[in-house]
Amino acid sequence: MLEIALQGSKKYYGWIGALAAVILVGFAFYLYQFTFGLGVTGMSRDVSWGFYIAQFTFLVGVAAGGVMLVLPYYLHNYKAFGKITILGEFLAVSAISMCLMFIIADLGQPMRALNVILYPTPGSMLFWDMIVLNGYLLLNIVIGWKVLEAERSGSKPPSWIKPLIYLSIPWAFGIHTVTAYLYCGLPGRGFWLTAILAPRFLASAFASGPAFLILLTFILRKTTKFDPGKEAIQTLSKIITYALIANLFFFACEVFVALYSNIPEHIDHLKYLFFGLHGHGVLVPWMWTAMILMVLAAILLLNPAIRKNETMLAFTCLILFIGTWIDKGLGMISGGFVPSPLHHVNEYVPTIPELIITVGIYAAGFLVLTILYKIVIGVKKEVAA
Repeated sequence: MLEIALQGSKKYYGWIGALAAVILVGFAFYLYQFTFGLGVTGMSRDVSWGFYIAQFTFLVGVAAGGVMLVLPYYLHNYKAFGKITILGEFLAVSAISMCLMFIIADLGQPMRALNVILYPTPGSMLFWDMIVLNGYLLLNIVIGWKVLEAERSGSKPPSWIKPLIYLSIPWAFGIHTVTAYLYCGLPGRGFWLTAILAPRFLASAFASGPAFLILLTFILRKTTKFDPGKEAIQTLSKIITYALIANLFFFACEVFVALYSNIPEHIDHLKYLFFGLHGHGVLVPWMWTAMILMVLAAILLLNPAIRKNETMLAFTCLILFIGTWIDKGLGMISGGFVPSPLHHVNEYVPTIPELIITVGIYAAGFLVLTILYKIVIGVKKEVAA
């Protein structure tokens, strides 16, 4: 089926060329970082995880969000998701690919990734994160490819695929749960030291992942005439609504516990993010923007008339996605490191090389997504013909 990805219009090849150019620029800056070390980034002794790990954390959620399609379609035989389940699975492939690239970028020297395999430490959450991420990537590649091959040939998928599909459902919950455990297993970081971090991660994942998928289906409808069906989009919008409300509720619980119990280690992190601390507050406008966007998205999604208006739904999904990206892609990591356990404020701001490498990795992820979606649309056109 790979030959389908080589067939396309001038616009398609132009898009591929633009992505390739951005990837090359990002790779050039990565070679610069590889040569001179992580000193070219904004990370420091106090902030040892930065923009790369923040994007990794967010994208794990985007990948996990695909289970909101797989679970109803395969377990409950919800036929409305028949056209877009494969899109959710391939979105997970693209998102996990970017996650792995961000990890490599954060390591400084890519060879260090082999230490997890050569010197396995089951007591470390990093070891289990390696297993769940690569396992989920492999599951989605195999399941998506075999199901698409069966659809193209007009036959049923092989019987051994069904157990893998069932396995992928708890595995999707596992990738973001283990990612949350990376943070809440660090006792010196009060902002992350909470049992509700994993549920909060999952709630934001089940909002941002499907929201991004709705935006992608709108783009596909306009560029390829592929129509996933109104019922599928409307059902996804309801899932997004419940997940977003749960995410906001979990955050409110965090704020209440921190303020009511008057725990300084937790309160200072929230103060830094939303009001600034000791004269430092680079993330304050970003975090208020994130909260406003997410609350506004929740209010809009609660109105059935707005959900049924696809223009307003696209706008709502966009602001929801931006809000959750700011919350997890900026505030979650920096908010855990600042202030330090000694209550020193050493702010973190990503540098130009970090930003360009990040854009390059996103371009690589969109290249993977474009090729996979091109194959999906091509196969569905063949079947329809």
